[in-house]
Amino acid sequence: MVSTTTFRSGFFCGSNRSNKNGHLSVKVTFLGTGTSQGVPFIGCPCPVCNSANPKDNRLRCSVWIQTDEASIVIDSGPDFRYQMLRAGVRKLDAIIFTHGHKDHVAGLDDIRPYNFFEKKPVGVYASLETQEALRREFSYIFTNPTYPGIPQITMHTISGDEPFDINGLVITPVRVLHYELEVLGFRIGDFTYITDANYISPPELNKVSGSKAMVLNALRNEPHISHFTLSQAIEVVSAANVEAAYFTHVSHQLGLHDTVEAGLPPGMHLAYDGLTLEF
Repeated sequence: MVSTTTFRSGFFCGSNRSNKNGHLSVKVTFLGTGTSQGVPFIGCPCPVCNSANPKDNRLRCSVWIQTDEASIVIDSGPDFRYQMLRAGVRKLDAIIFTHGHKDHVAGLDDIRPYNFFEKKPVGVYASLETQEALRREFSYIFTNPTYPGIPQITMHTISGDEPFDINGLVITPVRVLHYELEVLGFRIGDFTYITDANYISPPELNKVSGSKAMVLNALRNEPHISHFTLSQAIEVVSAANVEAAYFTHVSHQLGLHDTVEAGLPPGMHLAYDGLTLEF
């Protein structure tokens, strides 16, 4: 099931790849909105895991960002291959990583078809800490000499607060905490994406201010050591000065999609796989 929300706002373009108003048209597709084990949870008899509503089926967290010049995915988890097939992603310029946990990096090997068809490496953008995790998980990618047929990447380091540019799309890192691990969120024009967080400092939250749409993790209602609960996520969004919010990284413990959605404050929504936003 797919629906589209359109925001009448532009994305600032950092190069000459813009329209006459200096803005880019951007489409964001939610490839996955589930927690680290996905929904349904294996073997679980609960109503959410046995729901007939497709909005209650959630692959691991990822979004696809499209402009006329760029096709970018944030995180490549264990469901990456199926997500690319399901969404029809025929071109991939880059993957941006939030952090190095398995549910966000495990699918990197499946970029090989893009190498084959596009005859070039895929750009990988990650912090130094996440690069270490990628080297441990995919050591064969980084060997010298390389083995024929392995994934081909071009590594780019995300450095602190410094914005970076991918094919004209300017991306600003937002640093958050996932318990004691620093995780990167990203602001791209009027869109902000943050997952796997349980703390956002005031200076970093200021980076989010004015976003037309903010995505934030909301794992469940019960407290968790490294994730926002739904009520905590609502508090963060309320303080962030954003037009609309979409909650992601949702577990089966949060409840049925339609029930949770109906109880949210105005302007706040439960994201689901296949949802698209257009700016």
